[in-house]
Amino acid sequence: MVDHTQQPTPVRSRVRLRWTTADIAVAAALGIAAGVVFWGFNFAYSSVSPILGGLLPGCASILHAVWYFSGTLAVLILRKPGSAVFVNLVGCAAEMLIGSSFSLGFVFLSAALQGLFAELPFALTRYRVFNLPISILSGVCTAIEYGIYLMLFRYQGVAFLSPRGIVHMVSEIIGGALIAGVCSWYLYLAIAKTGVLDRFASGRAVRAAVAADNR
Repeated sequence: MVDHTQQPTPVRSRVRLRWTTADIAVAAALGIAAGVVFWGFNFAYSSVSPILGGLLPGCASILHAVWYFSGTLAVLILRKPGSAVFVNLVGCAAEMLIGSSFSLGFVFLSAALQGLFAELPFALTRYRVFNLPISILSGVCTAIEYGIYLMLFRYQGVAFLSPRGIVHMVSEIIGGALIAGVCSWYLYLAIAKTGVLDRFASGRAVRAAVAADNR
């Protein structure tokens, strides 16, 4: 497992966290790719959610993390403050350009909040620790935020302590942990192992770990 815990000096820390042209380019590409995923998932969710809701009202929320996995993945790859917010907003812009049934204000506000909460666990470590537990915590934080956001602005008729409200929040958290947390971590590892991230600290950490395992 890759775990980056080096303690940099203040000057090195500022350099490490500074955005570069390459960071912006990769973040934009990642955001556009995520936007295509969001757009495609809109159709899949509209077909699957009524079935899941019929089985157990609220359990369709377990799939919502497909709409916010990009925030955790962005921080794992870029390791820069604001990366989750940037990628989420680019992804939403791409989704809206392709075509979305959701309102512009709802999508962009939601994406910004998801990005902020996805970054929270990484920010608490000063963007020094990148491992599976932190990735899962990032997904869970986003899930809690999005679950509450939906309850306040989309599911106003559902009480938090009602059976549906409880199932919704529990499902949201499980989905956030597994899809936005675990899946994003292993997707990051898979991308890094191809070598396309070798110019970035995230890619070099994975390649070094693989090389060490092969010794």
